[in-house]
Amino acid sequence: MSDTTIQGNGAHSAHGASSSGASSHGNGHAAPESGPGHHGDEIAHVTPVRLLLGVWGALMVLTVITVAATSIDLGSRVNLIIAMAIATVKAGLVVTYFMHLRWDRPFHTLVFLGSLLFVSLFISMTLFDKSEYEPDIDEMYLQKGQ
Repeated sequence: MSDTTIQGNGAHSAHGASSSGASSHGNGHAAPESGPGHHGDEIAHVTPVRLLLGVWGALMVLTVITVAATSIDLGSRVNLIIAMAIATVKAGLVVTYFMHLRWDRPFHTLVFLGSLLFVSLFISMTLFDKSEYEPDIDEMYLQKGQ
């Protein structure tokens, strides 16, 4: 007969050995694996409130800049580029700090950046397509109006 038993969480402990040994935390839970991507019952990292408030402040400043940029007429195309650039920076801040991508695996950062690239590619293709047909559309509206 074996001297080991399996605890409720699947961790092994020897009879007669203390439950606060090297393989547990003293509360019957197995020691968490270390390294990136091993998320067990432990908190992987604690983000300081000061950092979160700083990011929130940056998001508020960028929101004010976005609203202020709409009051300045730089042309619809330039205003759109400015608004999209600010929105991209804001999305990056949210994903990096509030969604904890900064502390996650580098592969997840690569997936996020790749998705940003494809979204910007699709939006730019749509805008270029619109500018290609815009003279024909304007002419059509002029003919209907006469």
